[in-house]
Amino acid sequence: MPVFDLFLPCAGGSAPFLADEVARLTGQATDALHVGRTGVGLRGDWETVLRLNLHSRIAQRVLVRLWEGPYRHEDDLYAAASDVPWEAWFTPARTIKVEVTAQRSPLRSLNFAALRVKDAVCDRLRARCGARPSVDTAHPDVRLYAHLTTDRLTLSLDTSGEPLFKRGWRTDKGDAPLKETLAAAMIAATGWTGADANGEPVPLFDPCCGSGTLVIEAAQIALRQAPGRQRRFAFERLLPHDAARWAALREQARAHERPWPAGHPPLAYGSDVAFRMVDFARRNAERAGVGAAVEFRGGDALQRLPPTARPGVLLLNPPYGERIEAAGVAGGLGADVFYERLAAHWKTHFGGWTAWVLTPDRDLPRRLRLQASRRVPLFNGPIECRLLRFELQSRNGNSDS
Repeated sequence: MPVFDLFLPCAGGSAPFLADEVARLTGQATDALHVGRTGVGLRGDWETVLRLNLHSRIAQRVLVRLWEGPYRHEDDLYAAASDVPWEAWFTPARTIKVEVTAQRSPLRSLNFAALRVKDAVCDRLRARCGARPSVDTAHPDVRLYAHLTTDRLTLSLDTSGEPLFKRGWRTDKGDAPLKETLAAAMIAATGWTGADANGEPVPLFDPCCGSGTLVIEAAQIALRQAPGRQRRFAFERLLPHDAARWAALREQARAHERPWPAGHPPLAYGSDVAFRMVDFARRNAERAGVGAAVEFRGGDALQRLPPTARPGVLLLNPPYGERIEAAGVAGGLGADVFYERLAAHWKTHFGGWTAWVLTPDRDLPRRLRLQASRRVPLFNGPIECRLLRFELQSRNGNSDS
């Protein structure tokens, strides 16, 4: 079976967690992987491609790297793309789209660079197969990626199609929803799996849950549900695709799932001050197949009490900037007041819990009057954030205030 150079891009800061995930899914040692700032590279066969698409929670895509080398001009891009045996991957009946990314490239126009790569692909397929593929920039069958540095070109084929954060269950969403891939990286950073070393359940609670992304992602992790179980992939339209092998991998994933017994307490909990978002979260959870394992309720983050008697993990992406105005009873009073009240509420009611907060606010520990015991850099899209860990102790114990 042929072995390919694979690259899995991810959100900034997520690469170490993605590397651990890839090692677990492929059986490769972490030190055998190439862990970069923007993703993880590895060698793998076609079954590895299928497995990573089906099971990776943190990767944005699974790319097959088909050419890498030096370039100076746009004509070099055409020559490089002409060398790739595209006819081994797809037929001219498939629509294509070429996307170009660059870091300090000397080329003046990335659009023209994409055009030269597209022309080379089409010309090669016409020469080999007698027809040219059509371009579809909205919903292509095949996505091709060209990445340019100052003097190096990498040509890749996307096997995922829609980005992997699109799990297929989040139909209802609010403004600026947290991507599922970032939510998975946050959960990986906390080490939460749903149970402690003795197998006893450890609750997870998001008091600013929005449409439920963190809670639903956590529940799927605990129930061992493959994140790609409900969606289609671009590799299904490529020539190497083996439908029988793919069906077998999906069946293995389904057999590995952990059913949630009826009547058992939930695994993860969420609440939001907007009851509309609570409704969204409940519907999303049902579509994701975790409705019985989660609980969503309306309530202000400054008033909601712990959902269980046993301390667990608070995990949240709280509002910041103008969004604080819609955060609850502190709305309109500013960030300092909101976070001061939030910390006081936690100290009164959440002693023994561990809080993990994703924020772009470097001043958040001061606002909370808490000492962060860990700071994990993570990017929420283009926004540089920190995932901060706070060990919460009640007012009756030793607090950090």
